[in-house]
Amino acid sequence: MSEKIENRIVLITGAAGGIGRATVGLFAGCGWRVIGVDRQAFGEGFPSNGLFIQADISEPAQLEGIYEKTRAYTGQLNAVIHNAALQIAKPLIETTAEEWDAVMASNLRSVFLGAKLAYPLLKAAGGGAIVNVSSVHAVATSANIAAYAASKGGLLALTRAMAIEFAPDNIRVNAILPGAVDTPMLRAGLNRGHVGGETIYDRLENLARKTVNGRIGKPEEIAHAIYFLADDTQSSFMTGQALIVDGGATARLSTE
Repeated sequence: MSEKIENRIVLITGAAGGIGRATVGLFAGCGWRVIGVDRQAFGEGFPSNGLFIQADISEPAQLEGIYEKTRAYTGQLNAVIHNAALQIAKPLIETTAEEWDAVMASNLRSVFLGAKLAYPLLKAAGGGAIVNVSSVHAVATSANIAAYAASKGGLLALTRAMAIEFAPDNIRVNAILPGAVDTPMLRAGLNRGHVGGETIYDRLENLARKTVNGRIGKPEEIAHAIYFLADDTQSSFMTGQALIVDGGATARLSTE
């Protein structure tokens, strides 16, 4: 990409969530124009020179509509961040086929379809970057989160396949695997019982002690890693890779 930063445009799904909101703020602060997508309203604070689209990326028709509005707004994209996700925390034997399908539609199918729709706009920019937000659950997981873990593992394989197919058009594709980050999704997931503690604050503290760094991550820290993978001045020789940002959680043996 040869565009100046102030002319670059990024599309970010899951823009109203914890990591998404931090990512929107970082890209906008670095001079990018932002197209944000979320099924929830963003509220105050979305960049005035950007475009927010309220839609559900798990629905193919709505995803088509997102890109119709995107094409009306711009003729090209320099980066796409697939961040939106659904987490259903239930034992495998209690998870219904409908719940499984809902997780896969949100976390995996939406990236497949979104990449197809984004491809012409990235190619029009002379190349760009796709960053798929996976999870440490793709490489090491826990009980009662099987559908989510499977979707995030599939996203790693899809990332590698996309990287190979899109490389001739100078489109890099990488994944980021966040660990425990203080977001509404994490707090909701703590109710599945894998971390002890009477209150949510006790569970957060107990979870923090399980990381090498001794704390939970901040959404802004993940946003900076996403930005690194999206910015061709910082990661131009990276594609098809998975970057783990988890406070060292996956470096430690559970038996130690």
